[in-house]
Amino acid sequence: MSAEEIYEAAMALPDESKAQLAERLVTYLETNMEPELEKAHLAVARRRRDEILQGQVEPLDGELVMARARKIVGR
Repeated sequence: MSAEEIYEAAMALPDESKAQLAERLVTYLETNMEPELEKAHLAVARRRRDEILQGQVEPLDGELVMARARKIVGR
């Protein structure tokens, strides 16, 4: 079965089932990351932490950012 066929089948599911499937896929991806990709993510996280600690960037409140994003996309 191709990824497109799986996508089409998933889109036919009720919304609650779609949400459950999405959660399972995300959980899998979070726990089964390739070592090189995990190293790259960790490097970015460390760099961003250092930028914050050195005052190069100012962190933003996540809830505020998400509220702004929802407003932009009309949700």
